[in-house]
Amino acid sequence: MAELEETKRSRKGLRNTLISLVALGMVVTGVGCSALPNGAAPAASESVAATSAAPSTPPAIPATTEFTPATGTEAVNPANEIAAVVTNGTIAKAVLEEKATGTPVEGELVVSGTKWISKAPLKFGTDYVFSIIAEDAAGNKNTSHSAFSTVAPSHEADAWVYPAADSTVGVGQPLEFNFSEPVLNKEAVEKAIKVTTSTGQQGAFRWYSDTMVRYRAEDYWPANTVLNVDMALFGMDLGNGMIYNANRNYNVNVGNKVIMEADAANKFVNIFVNDQLAKTFPASMGDERFPSASGFMVLTADKQRYATFKASTIGLKPGDPGDYGSVDVQFATRLSNSGIFIHEATAYALPYLGVTNLSHGCIGLSHEGAGWVFNNMRPGDLVHTVGTPNDTIAPTDGFGDWNFAFADYASR
Repeated sequence: MAELEETKRSRKGLRNTLISLVALGMVVTGVGCSALPNGAAPAASESVAATSAAPSTPPAIPATTEFTPATGTEAVNPANEIAAVVTNGTIAKAVLEEKATGTPVEGELVVSGTKWISKAPLKFGTDYVFSIIAEDAAGNKNTSHSAFSTVAPSHEADAWVYPAADSTVGVGQPLEFNFSEPVLNKEAVEKAIKVTTSTGQQGAFRWYSDTMVRYRAEDYWPANTVLNVDMALFGMDLGNGMIYNANRNYNVNVGNKVIMEADAANKFVNIFVNDQLAKTFPASMGDERFPSASGFMVLTADKQRYATFKASTIGLKPGDPGDYGSVDVQFATRLSNSGIFIHEATAYALPYLGVTNLSHGCIGLSHEGAGWVFNNMRPGDLVHTVGTPNDTIAPTDGFGDWNFAFADYASR
């Protein structure tokens, strides 16, 4: 029995020794219960790899901003689009403003938030600051600026037009555009001005100088209709760096078709309204020394209920044949810049209406006749004079545009 107990103690000691060795192996290798081929220990590199962290994400590329115009640019056309484009990111905030007042300019984000463009025109002679906050893929932000200035007022061009917007004129009124600066790019200006009528009339431009152009159609404007004038000139270089300052769109109303046929040989006038004879009046027109102008004239906006005519204004001096000094008349309606009027004849000439031509080129009528014209005819109505040896008026001595055949009218 003693031998059996000794044997049990020996086996128990061996088992404890084996358990201790196994536990020691686990501590040394750190592998736990994994088996290795042929009982080999793991390599040191494999142990390091097993305990290394995953690779980190590479840093984001910084966002950059490009401005149009670039900072420091001068004489920027106020009609130009102002833009900023961000590369490697998006636009978090954009502000375009006047430097002096902080007044913002409207704009919008496009191209998935990578581009900002202005949506409103700029002012002439103004400094602007353009600021962009750009954000990269990692959320990092940076701010960039551009400072620039627009075209100076010394290079700003304008125009005044006749007739004025929403006025009512006769069927013979040409449209006139007077520019503040010489126009060298005439063809471009013509293309930018569109005149539309209800009948689809096509017209032509005639340049009388580098600053004044007129427009008329082949025939008179349609009676009792509307002309639309669209001047899309904002930002256009008229020449020599002179930049036009606005777009304009306006209407001109056309009234009845009213034409006076004045017969100098037979000394009377017929007035037609919408092609129907409305009035006939005896007249006295230009005498042999000062015959009335022939052809077409257009009533201007100059109407004077009472007027004083002086011979000196037509080049006559005291002692000259035909000098009449100064006379007072009524119901004076101007036909030309040089002094041709329709008016009530002087007291001396009234008995000669329909009998003798006594005027210095004007159309003298009775009190009733001159009053009717004054009260019923408007700027743009036509006077067509026949039976006189004189030439037509110069085209810019009032509106002599209808003395050109339409085929000869267009001119630069």
